[in-house]
Amino acid sequence: MKFTLSWLKDHLETEASLDEIVERLTMIGLEVESVDDKAALKPFVIARVLTAEKHPDADKLKVLIVDTGSGDPVQVVCGAPNARAGLVGAFAAPGAWIPGIDVTLSVGKIRGVESRGMMCSERELQLSDEHDGIIDLPEDAPVGTSFAQWAKLDDPVIEIGLTPNRPDATGVHGIARDLAAAGLGTLKPGAVEPVEGKGECPVKVAIEAPDMCPGFALRLVRGVKNGPSPKWLQQRLVAIGLRPINALVDITNYVTFDRGRPLHVFDAAKVKGNLVVRRARAGEKVLALDGYEYELTPEMCVIADDNGVESIAGIMGGELSGCDESTTDVLIESALWDPMVTARTGRELGIITDARYRFERGVDPEFMGAGLELGTRMVLEFCGGTPTGPEIVLGTPTSTEGEIVGETGHHYREVDFPLAETKRLTGLDVDRAESIDILRRLGFMPKGATDGENVRFVVPSWRPDVEGKADLVEEVMRIHGVDEIAPQAMVSHDAVNGRILTTLQLRTRAARRALAVRGMMEAVTWSFIPEKHAALFGGGQPRLKLSNPIAAEMSDMRPSLLPGLIAAAQRNADRGFNDVALFEVSGTYEGDGPDDQRRVASGVRRGTATLEGAGRHWAGNAPTVGVFDAKADALAALEACGAPVDKLTVEAGGPDWYHPGRSGTIKLGPKVVLGTFGEFHPKTLEALDVSGPLCGFEIFVDAVPEPKAKATRTKARLDLSPFQAVRRDFAFVVEKDVEAGVLTRAVAAADRKLITNVSVFDVFEGASLGEGRKSVAIEVQIQPVEKTLTDEDFEALAGRIVENVKKQTGGVLRG
Repeated sequence: MKFTLSWLKDHLETEASLDEIVERLTMIGLEVESVDDKAALKPFVIARVLTAEKHPDADKLKVLIVDTGSGDPVQVVCGAPNARAGLVGAFAAPGAWIPGIDVTLSVGKIRGVESRGMMCSERELQLSDEHDGIIDLPEDAPVGTSFAQWAKLDDPVIEIGLTPNRPDATGVHGIARDLAAAGLGTLKPGAVEPVEGKGECPVKVAIEAPDMCPGFALRLVRGVKNGPSPKWLQQRLVAIGLRPINALVDITNYVTFDRGRPLHVFDAAKVKGNLVVRRARAGEKVLALDGYEYELTPEMCVIADDNGVESIAGIMGGELSGCDESTTDVLIESALWDPMVTARTGRELGIITDARYRFERGVDPEFMGAGLELGTRMVLEFCGGTPTGPEIVLGTPTSTEGEIVGETGHHYREVDFPLAETKRLTGLDVDRAESIDILRRLGFMPKGATDGENVRFVVPSWRPDVEGKADLVEEVMRIHGVDEIAPQAMVSHDAVNGRILTTLQLRTRAARRALAVRGMMEAVTWSFIPEKHAALFGGGQPRLKLSNPIAAEMSDMRPSLLPGLIAAAQRNADRGFNDVALFEVSGTYEGDGPDDQRRVASGVRRGTATLEGAGRHWAGNAPTVGVFDAKADALAALEACGAPVDKLTVEAGGPDWYHPGRSGTIKLGPKVVLGTFGEFHPKTLEALDVSGPLCGFEIFVDAVPEPKAKATRTKARLDLSPFQAVRRDFAFVVEKDVEAGVLTRAVAAADRKLITNVSVFDVFEGASLGEGRKSVAIEVQIQPVEKTLTDEDFEALAGRIVENVKKQTGGVLRG
């Protein structure tokens, strides 16, 4: 949002300097992004051409003697066709920078004749596109004075960055209101006196889509004379980056920036019949004012007449009903448009205009009629004419019991404001009187008593962003002064090295480190994925669909991290990096509730990206990644998160996206699932359009149980046994479908104090064992703690091991 200092002072009576205004704007939340103090125009002075002689060696050049007011005329070589003796124009001395051509002048010779400066055109000073001749000023222009000051071009331009919740600050009047509330002056009255019209407007308006158009105001002005707008208006538009077109169009642009109220003008002679506000019809097209033809859809709102579509509502008018120099009768429109419809239409058509910028944020509904009156007054002042009475149609009900309703049917919101909330939320101690006064100055009117702890305020129509008490606290805070919030020391914890991070945060960091140590690279993928990808990984529910996706294919919140990681691995492979190992620790979504988001650590390996390294080797073919690589990664991440790895069980099989024979599920007990791993199902890879050996895993960080609270932070004592460990081998014959993990757990359960490790070192299958049976050989490590074990002790332990295995697996000791 750009505006000039003089423009601001049209609405704000103040003696504050430019620096004070800029500082206060930033402090009240209207952050100043840039200030152009017009220093580039300061070197140019008004000068008079004393003589103009033909250049001796160039027919199109003239040698001028120029009086710059210094008492010492200078010689200038000039090629402008209007250069003549007696002309008064803008002179640039050597050393001046010419912004229009980006050149710094110096003393030089042109075709052998010395030139000590330059007489400038409007384009060279970036005042317009005019370059047919040098600037021709009135005879009485004071020679030697600053050209910018005399022409009122030294008006500083301020640009502020607006957040989407401040539609009131899209007009200079709204910015002045904030500054006045902050004590930087007095807000000048902004009321607009109605224009007395003659007769009714002959063009009627029908609103067929009231959900898209809450209100519409229209007026006909006959006998206008369209031409250039006044110089001061053109200068203001140029200063903020707009190109003056003609008086009628310039007026609408001016009111848009002056009051945040977009207007539109139709050439009444080009409008056939009455106007109707309706949904566009499928396939309907309109030639817009930017010269492009747009195809419309029924989700868009248009203004139409008997000829068809005349305007894309709230965004841009049509070329066929636009005003030009031949316009004599004009229809001035001031309407209200639904913000969501305007935003969606503008985005789908790819049109960005100043009108859309304001309507999609929400214009002041109660200024609809006043905006029409203001536009009408300016048209009468600059173009003449005779106005009719206004035609005002509302698309919303105008009365609701118990609510305050404005002239346009706007329902004023009421908010209860507990005055103590300012102290609680911001730490600012603002007294009652000041809080109420600040809100009054901003347009919030108290309703009822103001002497209690809670005051009810009516929200002004220009502040659609204010919905609750926290919003009122923000208003009080920013006007009272954010700089008044005293710095506070950080809270000191009672214990040294007191924990600051939560358990989940600590586990997230630990999982990242553990996976990075294993040679995996961290990736950050999108939280939303295509619908078909989500459906492959257990998602695709309607409640997880985005109502406003950034791209059509990125439509669903991800139920798993794996689709994004697999796609990332494939993108690397497409670019020649076939062997990659990627991981991510982030959130997945099982529903739209606050408790439906999970913290997951996930990773994929592709090609030969194993823990030992990737790529080919002279000693033989490098192994490709498989299920056991994924299992090792998953267990490493779980161990880093504090899961009791020695108590976990691994069951064969996993979710449908894994290969059924090459996947597993990690559990703690019979019910708590901590993760899954495996190679991916060929159909899953085909649906994702990826290739190559791929394995992956997911562990649920938030499912790992909380560690038991310890009575002390001191580490437990390290107890080492003085007795030598003993290893004994056993071979059990079991059914072929008995998992080795079940067997090792049965052995370990025989005596958890003495048995410290159980590992499988051989598996044998043969006809000698019988059909459907196998032999599993295990090594048991026995660590005596209290005494050296005797043969009898070992025999007793071996008996318990054999008995436990038989009881839990049906296995017998191999003979």
